[in-house]
Amino acid sequence: MSGPPDDRMSELRELFFESATELVEKLNEEALSLEKNPGDAETARSLRRIVHTLKGDAAACGYRELSELAHEFEDVLALKTNASVIPEVAMRAADVFGGLIHAYHAGEKLPDIHPLRKEIARLAHPEQEPANAKAPDSEPEDGADKKPSLERSPWSEYERLAIAHAAADGKTLHHVVVRLDPQCGMPIAARQMIQIALAGLGEVLAVHPADESKSPIERVQVALASQKSVDQIRVKCDIPTIAQSVDIRPLQVEAPLNEAKPPANQAEEARPAGAVNADAGDVPTVTGTASHSAATSSDNILRVDAERIDSVLNLVGELILAKSMLQQTFVEFGQRFPKDALRGKFSDAMAFQSRVLSDLQQSVMKIRMVPVDQLFRRFPRVVRDVARQGGKEVELAIQGGDTDLDKGILDSVAEPLMHILRNAVGHGIETPEERTRAGKRPQGKLQLKAYHQGNQVVIEVSDDGRGINIEKVRQRALVQRLLKPDEASLMSDADTLELILRPGFSTAEEITELSGRGIGLDVVQTVLTRLKGSVQIETAPGRGTTFRLRLPLTLAILRALLFRVDHRLYALPLNAVNEITRTTESEIHEVEHYEVLQLRNDVLPLMRLGAAPQPDPEAARQKIFVLVIHQGDRKFGLIVNELAGEDELVIKALDDQSIKTDLVSGASILGDGRVVLILNLLALLERFSRSRGSNSKPISGPLSNLSDACASQAPRVHHTAGGHA
Repeated sequence: MSGPPDDRMSELRELFFESATELVEKLNEEALSLEKNPGDAETARSLRRIVHTLKGDAAACGYRELSELAHEFEDVLALKTNASVIPEVAMRAADVFGGLIHAYHAGEKLPDIHPLRKEIARLAHPEQEPANAKAPDSEPEDGADKKPSLERSPWSEYERLAIAHAAADGKTLHHVVVRLDPQCGMPIAARQMIQIALAGLGEVLAVHPADESKSPIERVQVALASQKSVDQIRVKCDIPTIAQSVDIRPLQVEAPLNEAKPPANQAEEARPAGAVNADAGDVPTVTGTASHSAATSSDNILRVDAERIDSVLNLVGELILAKSMLQQTFVEFGQRFPKDALRGKFSDAMAFQSRVLSDLQQSVMKIRMVPVDQLFRRFPRVVRDVARQGGKEVELAIQGGDTDLDKGILDSVAEPLMHILRNAVGHGIETPEERTRAGKRPQGKLQLKAYHQGNQVVIEVSDDGRGINIEKVRQRALVQRLLKPDEASLMSDADTLELILRPGFSTAEEITELSGRGIGLDVVQTVLTRLKGSVQIETAPGRGTTFRLRLPLTLAILRALLFRVDHRLYALPLNAVNEITRTTESEIHEVEHYEVLQLRNDVLPLMRLGAAPQPDPEAARQKIFVLVIHQGDRKFGLIVNELAGEDELVIKALDDQSIKTDLVSGASILGDGRVVLILNLLALLERFSRSRGSNSKPISGPLSNLSDACASQAPRVHHTAGGHA
């Protein structure tokens, strides 16, 4: 690995890591496509174009190992032979390329690339064993039949760039080949002497073999930029006891790749500025500088660290708090001076500020939004590998890849989705023989879909496999002591299905590479809870299973419903509340140890957040509000004392010293300085389900103690609110 350690090179390498990761993902996609359509010439060209771009970008950044390996693979692709095995090798190459990129970025030890290099060599020389094959840079003896060489020149891609720049500057280029005397006892020293001798005649642009070469040196090749004559160069290289013969030829530099125009329907791959362009030809060529058109298009793209966007988003959040404070002050001003002429001007100014701030907020939010296709494109390769490992045939269909989601949420949900997909292929979809016996087509279908629903993004993973045996889940939970017998008899099917998301739960009878270790789907629940999302499971025996993940669009700003319980202020996400109904204590009844309300034709289970009133006639006539919540396929109501309106809240994270409970997911500060706690709906539901299963009364009164504990921490909450949850 080489390259100037200046700021420009550091910036170039950071761009390389981002674009190279995208190229590796694209390489996987094209390899899968070529596997399905082996004769597709356009896909084959796209595959080679990706490898070529990756090769050039790596060379421009000084990553020699990756550049040379990609160069070897590109030349194999140019041979247009062994088409049936190319997709498999391309996927292995994508894995190795990804490992190299990760190692470069993390500064770790490079992975072993020799197995892939041997596989590429076997494809390049199918008639020879790798051990007997000539080195790629060797040339036939004079007078021998010259066959087309796998490489047109011995130079690395980094050296080719130097040669191209020298040619662009109008320098005279020579290709000097010095064959060493067989009696030369120090070939490495001879190589150094030849390089020093030629350096006195001009600029040495490239030398082959390199210093670190471990193979025997028979000849030395030098790319030289010099105004000296051929005879002067030959005399300088003809060193006694070292040089057996000297051959000097003009160094031909072919047209830069950016002059070769790819097909009109093929979009150029993203690449760092100054890196090698992809070309649609069949022969690798020396690269010149980037074209003006490419530079112009790259000027329209600005790459910014996510931390900078988060900083701007936090500042927008502070502006929203300031807006709330101004609105509160304006209300107080209007109450004290109802006839003041300034009220109208204040109102107009605040309305204008509110519109601009709303537009600013939406603009910043859109900067963080990325299409979920950036995540979905990783999964076809995963599904294909897991299916092959289990001897299954699976078709993956993807919909809604253009759905936008916050970049932070998208990165966090990658692992849960990976587990769900692997579980669907490994456990859900049957083998072709089983599917045929069940009257299904041999190939299973897996669907990955994303779409917007209100202020949420829903990601669905559906399969047409065997479904989940709910009774087996219940029995396994009893065996693994995740459930008590009396709880199992009272649990609904929906509650039973959620057991598969518990840590340690597994229905596998034996440990395999895919299952049986007691880890996996519990990560889905953990991550979704942290993201303030939810997961819903639907299954039908013999027909398949659907996992439905509901995610917020962002974690920073929340539209919330404010309410009071025992004179304390709390908030819930507004999109979680399906409807609000008003009733009295006398309308609430107790059935099987929990409270219910007759709401139209349904019986609505209730969760009481505050303390239950004393049983007297006056309390029975007391008016209360019930917030009707839909969580998956379950519906329940939250009893609150009064409503306080709705507001836009900037979510502030709470550390463990501020509050120690899972019932609160964050806090916010209102315009008048009050701290409002944002309730964790999933934790409330979990507490409610446990209380029903244990035949005890549901939640009653814990929020009063919670508010008292947090009231003393209000200043601390204000000062530690540096970032969103």
